[in-house]
Amino acid sequence: MDLIDTPDEGLNSPEFTVTELSGAIKRVVEGEFAHVRIRGEVGRVSRPRSGHVYLDLKDDRAVISGVVWKGVAARLQTQPEEGMEVVATGRVTTFAGQSKYQIVIEDIKPAGIGALMALLEKRKKALEAEGLFDPTRKRPVPYLPEVIGVVTSPSGAVIRDILHRLRDRFPRKVLIWPVAVQGAKCAPEVARAITGFNALSPGGALPRPDLLIVARGGGSVEDLWGFNEEIVARAAAASEIPLISAVGHETDTTLIDYVSDKRAPTPTAAAELAVPVRHELIAWLDGQDARMRQALSQGLSTRGQRLRDMARALPRAESLLESPRQRLDLQAGRLGPALMAGVQRRKLRLADISGSLRPATLGRGLAAERRRLTALSDRLAPALARSVALRRDAMTAQSRRFRPATLSRDLSQKSDHLSRVLAQLSAAGARSISSWRARIDAAERLRRTLGYEATLERGFAVVRSEGRVITDSKAAKKASALEIQFADGRVELGAQGAARPAAPRRAKTPPEDQGSLF
Repeated sequence: MDLIDTPDEGLNSPEFTVTELSGAIKRVVEGEFAHVRIRGEVGRVSRPRSGHVYLDLKDDRAVISGVVWKGVAARLQTQPEEGMEVVATGRVTTFAGQSKYQIVIEDIKPAGIGALMALLEKRKKALEAEGLFDPTRKRPVPYLPEVIGVVTSPSGAVIRDILHRLRDRFPRKVLIWPVAVQGAKCAPEVARAITGFNALSPGGALPRPDLLIVARGGGSVEDLWGFNEEIVARAAAASEIPLISAVGHETDTTLIDYVSDKRAPTPTAAAELAVPVRHELIAWLDGQDARMRQALSQGLSTRGQRLRDMARALPRAESLLESPRQRLDLQAGRLGPALMAGVQRRKLRLADISGSLRPATLGRGLAAERRRLTALSDRLAPALARSVALRRDAMTAQSRRFRPATLSRDLSQKSDHLSRVLAQLSAAGARSISSWRARIDAAERLRRTLGYEATLERGFAVVRSEGRVITDSKAAKKASALEIQFADGRVELGAQGAARPAAPRRAKTPPEDQGSLF
């Protein structure tokens, strides 16, 4: 049987490389779906360091991958978060590296008011959990700020209303930081404005505000969304300058209202909260000045009247000096005669003494004393010589008896004996002291055992009235006052049973003071 070669089927089909096939599929997909709008729930969200955002859009049946390039992500008004329902606008393309299709998102918005409110509620709970809404963090608004910083649009009616209200109430210096109050630029510009005002140095060329006002007129939720961004709320919470939020109308509420130190329903109300009314303040100061003057005048009058009353009660100066002046005159009248009498008495005494002093008598006395001294001096020299000779002989006899070796040996023996006696005496004294201490301790233990104070420490007490021990309830009821002694002190009870401070605990109680215990 002959064999016939049959060509393989498909040999005439063109061959594609992987890259060529991927490129062809990419052109088909991009040509078929140029720009599309997709509504779905945001699933996984990834933000690598490159700045791009990778996410999943899903519904109950399918999932499509999405990517937001870095430049587009920075311009997005609403950043995608997991769980949000959004409407994404972009173009469908393929990614050959993983053989999948994806949507390159150019714009993304929440799918209706419900999604926005759900996102707002989620952010609110996260910030509240961090403690940014805690009332204890809020600082008081200064009563009269010197400089006020306003963060708002420079071209709107809000800044005119604020300046007009400040000018009417109390003119102050105002620094305006112009920002966009809606759109994608709103949140970063407002956050930079708050941070910039706080970065100013006090006393610098550009003064640092004492108070900040973040203001915007009313609008829809989308228009006010910039003030719901987390970056704005955190900047307001970190502000060291007190901040008043005035965003929207009274019914509008944004995240910055919760973290600010004070919320105003309108920008005009924020200006009213910032400064008082000048005319009212001046009137109040005038009233206080009048009250102070009246109080000062009344106080001076009262003190003057009291001084006059006290002056009338004091005696006159003449009456106070009458008695001392009279005594001085009396003593002055007695001084002259007293001096004369004293001089006469001393003169008579001197005359009596000088009468017995005659030169002849003194001469005889001196001559007799001289003769006596001469006789004694003649006897002094021989007596001294004999005394010296006797003492020299005695010293010579003693020196012949003096032997140093004998004295040293005797001194050594006496020292040894003295050391032994002292050691015995110390040992005997220590034994005696130990014995006495033991006896004293035993006696003390016996005393405490037999005494009533040990019984008090077990929870009993001694009741006395007027120094007598109360032993029954009838006597206690009849007593006008009771004194109860406990282990740590005494307590006195008055007639109505009011307890007075406990008296200090006494070391000993007389034997007759030991009464009944209960």
